[in-house]
Amino acid sequence: MKLCFPARSENERFARIAVSGFLSQLDPNIGEISDIKTAVSEAVTNAIVHGYRDTSGDVMMQVKILEGSRVYIKIQDKGCGIEDVQKAMEPLYTGAPDEERAGLGFTIMTTFMEKVRVISHPHKGTTVVLERTIQGKNRL
Repeated sequence: MKLCFPARSENERFARIAVSGFLSQLDPNIGEISDIKTAVSEAVTNAIVHGYRDTSGDVMMQVKILEGSRVYIKIQDKGCGIEDVQKAMEPLYTGAPDEERAGLGFTIMTTFMEKVRVISHPHKGTTVVLERTIQGKNRL
């Protein structure tokens, strides 16, 4: 599934619902779908709030089901990028210290997903790849 939507805060909910609907074919349990929706929410919010800041743009999202019920989710923006990805992934780090941000987005993503990769280039954008295997209701 591939989606492209305007980087507006109301579309974060749309992204969560779209992922949830697409992954329903794997029959995930409630905890799995909740974790994935939370990680997607954080990645999309980062793209909207930090990637584009006060400018407009689009967020691209791709969701695939790989072999072995493995879920692959790529969220991409063409915004300002991240200067230091390693630092940005530290708990409590925020690129917007003047705003009310907790700096836990990447921490939440890594907590709920098995694999998180962040590729970013200043002034060109950021790509976040999230991966996790679905055990599902019938495979617990």
